Amino acid sequence: MRSAVILAGGEARRANGREKYFFTCGGKTFIERLVETLSGVADEIVIVARSPEQCIRFKDLGNISCTCDIRQGLGPIGGLHAGTLAVHGEQVFVAACDMPFVNPEVVRYLFDALGTYDAAIPNWNEWMLEPLHAVYRRDALLSYLESHTSLSLRSMVQSLNTRYIPVEDLRRLDPDLRTFTNINQLDELERINQCPAPDR
Repeated sequence: MRSAVILAGGEARRANGREKYFFTCGGKTFIERLVETLSGVADEIVIVARSPEQCIRFKDLGNISCTCDIRQGLGPIGGLHAGTLAVHGEQVFVAACDMPFVNPEVVRYLFDALGTYDAAIPNWNEWMLEPLHAVYRRDALLSYLESHTSLSLRSMVQSLNTRYIPVEDLRRLDPDLRTFTNINQLDELERINQCPAPDR
């Protein structure tokens, strides 16, 4: 079984407090685009929110579930912990909520690339990784998250038996590598000129 976790619990400080997952692109919100894309490649989708009140905001998204941070204030590590506990699949794709162009073929490739590894992480170079656009093995991730001391995603990735996937290997599936686009600030949103419909 393949699962997907969308991390939506950030404070959106760089977006002037606006909730980035409700930014619109091509007539759909970022979260709608993500759910539509991932529903074609994962057997279940779990959104991780800050609170039960925030979960209510996703009730109209269809066949998804929502859970909340169990360990508050830990950033993405806390969201990963809650999301990994909530899913049922042994393979888990993780995405941030501010990525409107996630490519389903890239996600499939990462699932297939996991093999016997703990994680399949795209990397631009030795230092630039994409831990929030990656596939993890649930048991390995939980084992780390139950006993970690660092809040660093890099430390987590380095602690796992990780397969690094050069982003250049993914250009045949996504020539412009738009799958890794994330929108942190309002002016970045304004610069988006083309918002294609998600592939299924």
